[in-house]
Amino acid sequence: MKSIITVVGTDRVGIIAKVCNYLAEANVNILDISQTIVSGYFNMMMIVDISNSIKSFEDMVEGLEKIGEEIGVVIKMQHEDIFNCMHRI
Repeated sequence: MKSIITVVGTDRVGIIAKVCNYLAEANVNILDISQTIVSGYFNMMMIVDISNSIKSFEDMVEGLEKIGEEIGVVIKMQHEDIFNCMHRI
């Protein structure tokens, strides 16, 4: 099962490391990752496979939101089908 993770906020050292370490500890595979920094603002989008995760989807959503609060960014995680429906033109 695929999910989409978005990270937005002011750029700082360690954002990618914090998110990737959390995902690795949960046994989540990163399938694709894209990140940009525009005028000091960090934006990252990840497609992940949560099929083998040792954490529930809800626990991961909460865990990522908590990491975001700790490092000053907004982290959202959505199931792929929900993300696609929300962004359909």
